[in-house]
Amino acid sequence: MKNLTLIRHAKSSWEHEIDDLYRPLKKSGNEDAVIVSKKLKAVFIPPDIVFCSPAERALATCKIFMKNLKVNSNLLHIEDDLYDFGGQKVLRFIKRINNSVDDVILFGHNHAFTALSNELSNLKIDNLPTSGVVVMKFDIEDWNHIGNGKVEQVLYPKLYK
Repeated sequence: MKNLTLIRHAKSSWEHEIDDLYRPLKKSGNEDAVIVSKKLKAVFIPPDIVFCSPAERALATCKIFMKNLKVNSNLLHIEDDLYDFGGQKVLRFIKRINNSVDDVILFGHNHAFTALSNELSNLKIDNLPTSGVVVMKFDIEDWNHIGNGKVEQVLYPKLYK
């Protein structure tokens, strides 16, 4: 059995004229990440490993979630392949995860996470909101065979405001 949690970064700021990779979170993004991460506690599966896009907004979101969920920072790995907006690089990355790992959290971006949620599971959504979380379970032993997952939980800020 494999468990995959996809977490889209929180709302980012367009206030500064900087490269996309370095965009920070907005104040409301920080607040939303705190709200959703605290709600996730109720259904949280402690990860074996956490992978995060190198984008500032994804990493800031990741740190908020890890702090509120009390996940050891040693589990965090920054992965360039998660700085993907289409989903195919992320899917190839998932298929290469070591099979000794059963519980994985990924922090990344849209449209990739919406597309993967729809492709890999019974979920059909138009858009995974910022700070959105999709928790999926797969009856597989090999990450390379990922697909036909069952969505266990979907969380996003507007559910709690």
